[in-house]
Amino acid sequence: MNRTLQPAHPAEAVKRPGRWLALSVLVLAVLLVAVDATVLGLATPYISEDLAPSGTQLLWIGDVYSFVIAGLLVSMGSLGDRVGRKRILLVGATAFGAVSVLNAYAHTPEVLIVARALLGVAGATLMPATLALIRNLFHDPRERSLAVGIWGAAASAGAAVGPVVGGFLLEHFWWGSVFLINLPVMAVLVVVGVRLLPESRNPDPGPWDLPSVVLSLVGMVGVVYAVKEAAAHGFAPATLAAGLLGAAALYGFVRRQLAMPVPLIDMRLFRNRGFSGAVLADLLTILGLSGLVFFLSQYLQLVQGRRPFEAGLAELPAAVGAVAAGLIAGRAARRFSVRAVVSGGLAAVGLALAVLTVVGQHTGYPLIGAALLVVGLGAGFAFTVTADVILSSVPGEQAGAASAVSETAYELGAALGIAVLGSIVTGVYRGFTGPAGTPDAAHESLGGAVEAAAGLPAPTAGALLDSARQAFVDGLGLAAGVGAAVLLAAAAASWYLLRGQRLEDGVEHP
Repeated sequence: MNRTLQPAHPAEAVKRPGRWLALSVLVLAVLLVAVDATVLGLATPYISEDLAPSGTQLLWIGDVYSFVIAGLLVSMGSLGDRVGRKRILLVGATAFGAVSVLNAYAHTPEVLIVARALLGVAGATLMPATLALIRNLFHDPRERSLAVGIWGAAASAGAAVGPVVGGFLLEHFWWGSVFLINLPVMAVLVVVGVRLLPESRNPDPGPWDLPSVVLSLVGMVGVVYAVKEAAAHGFAPATLAAGLLGAAALYGFVRRQLAMPVPLIDMRLFRNRGFSGAVLADLLTILGLSGLVFFLSQYLQLVQGRRPFEAGLAELPAAVGAVAAGLIAGRAARRFSVRAVVSGGLAAVGLALAVLTVVGQHTGYPLIGAALLVVGLGAGFAFTVTADVILSSVPGEQAGAASAVSETAYELGAALGIAVLGSIVTGVYRGFTGPAGTPDAAHESLGGAVEAAAGLPAPTAGALLDSARQAFVDGLGLAAGVGAAVLLAAAAASWYLLRGQRLEDGVEHP
């Protein structure tokens, strides 16, 4: 790799003035994406009531954003390396705000699904740019570890702020208002970012290869769609065809990258065991977590009867734990080891998910809150250190593409988690036996059951809701068990793949 490391005592020449103020702008971009991802769970019952989506449409509303982001992240990260990371970040933030308005005023499930997909296109420009700019702002590895920790803490804070602010808005306005909170954040980001962010790009980038972009998008969307449909409905011919098309496109993408003199993403990065291990850990962790998190807000509101704002507050322990862990993760990894911190964090998350398998309709909050706190602590340690490993494994000119690989693993894991674990919850839920006269819509989603019960006599409504809620809790418990198994497997894989991996201590000179 074309960089020089010198031992401690960093020279002031490599410490860019204003780098911490510039970091604050990147934190706003992370907040923008994190808030949008978390408010949707709280808004789901209201979307179900207003737009009456089917169970499949509800899953699409939840995961199409991740599908599109996963398909475009590598392409957009590489584009940022070529045209400038600051430029693509500011353009993406502007588009993100504009498309948020379309989401807010969607009047049918189909329009909302399309709007979420467009939001994914804009989001794909934001996420790799933030980490890549951190990579080029901070050349002192210890400062960079702290900056990555703050970046991760901001994502966790956004996950906390999203439900709380979203809950407040849902109690006073309509569900579309949760998307409009993106607008002031976007406005501040663009206005301040123009002045504070330095531009950075690959000085010798090569062309942006459109066939590679198409292969990446078709491949990722095809594979993830096939997994989602197979989990929900089995291997129908159309599902199998989509999976084979996606796999063929990804194979073609890899072959094309290996043959190009200047590829969108250097596939040889995966020969670095630390890089590959960190990417795999991110993917498996989010896969195990995301489906459960997507349905947790529904559990708190529709099963335990909490108001949206109260449900948002109930999810705070996870964010608090993640913020605290993220700020000290780099120091912990240097004192102990990378694999100890990452594997230990993932094992803790897995055990916390295992505890959630015993949750019932009337489980007290102390158990749920304690499990969420442990989930946050473990994830905060693991994600911060893996992001640092990925950034320090590549030269600065490839930071955008490498960051995009990291974020692709995150978004692919989120899409697969919602698809697989969400389909487990939905599959178990749909099998519940309701009283005579139960409408078909009640079997589509728990929100549909709550709405259907409102038009039934009190005894019938009570029996329907009790059966539906128990089925939902049974599905949630099974999904938590599967998620726990995935997280423990990720911990074991990280212990093996990250052996000998260390965070840098010397100063990198650009």
